[in-house]
This record gives sequence, structure tokens and C-alpha cells, in this order.
Amino acid sequence: MNTFLLIFIGLPALEIFFMIKIGGKIGALNTVSLIFLTAIVGVFFARIQGIQTLRSGLINLYQNKAPIYELMSGATIAFASLLLIVPGFFTDLIGFLLLIPFTRKIIFKIFINKNSLESKDEKTNKTIDGEIVNRDKDEL
Repeated sequence: MNTFLLIFIGLPALEIFFMIKIGGKIGALNTVSLIFLTAIVGVFFARIQGIQTLRSGLINLYQNKAPIYELMSGATIAFASLLLIVPGFFTDLIGFLLLIPFTRKIIFKIFINKNSLESKDEKTNKTIDGEIVNRDKDEL
């Protein structure tokens, strides 16, 4: 099944399920208030993490280092703040996990190791691709 379609249908269904369950326990008004509170707190923490990432990136630039981790962190923080703005408890949980630097590093290591394993499969191939160039001049 198409992954986008699964996310497009499954994620809102999961969010509605959690809202109904939590709303049944704490009440509708408290649930709506909690959704707004998590959005506000999440965007505040995303701003703080974004500023820290920007400072770290500038320090790396001053030291003539490539700020690769900071670029990845910045994109992840932007995605996390988007998840925190979207109403729902599951997206808020994922957003808060992406805002924590420790869990961000774990996620990056998982993706980097996954990509490096795929590139190792390409390196084990012993085929060498090349081109033969004939340097001899034709004499007529």
C-alpha cells in the first residue's frame, strides 16, 4: 500500500482515537486546552533549540568546520515544530522526541547506519567501471 496514503488516512484516525480516549478521561474542555498548551510549549522549546543549533552552527563555521549536524538538527527542529502545531497527542509526542537533542542523535545514528549499510552493499561489488582510451595515433 502507498505509504503516503497510509499516513494520510492513518495518522488522523490515530489522533482522533487518542483525542476521544483522553477526552473521555479528562473532559472535552481540558483536552482542547491540553492540545493548545502542548502547541504553545512545543513552539517555545523549538525556538530555544533552534537558537542553540544556530549558535552551534556559527561556531563550527568560525572554526572552518562543516555544520552538517547542525543543518540536520535545524531541519529536524523545523519538522518537530510543525508536528507540535498540528493538533493531536501522537504528533506532539513525536515532535517533543525530535526536540530533545539526545533522541535526535539516536535517530540520526539509526538513519546514518542504515544508509551506510546500503552503501556497503554497493562497495562489495567487485565490478570496476571504466573507459578504454586509445592513445595510439592512426597512421595512413
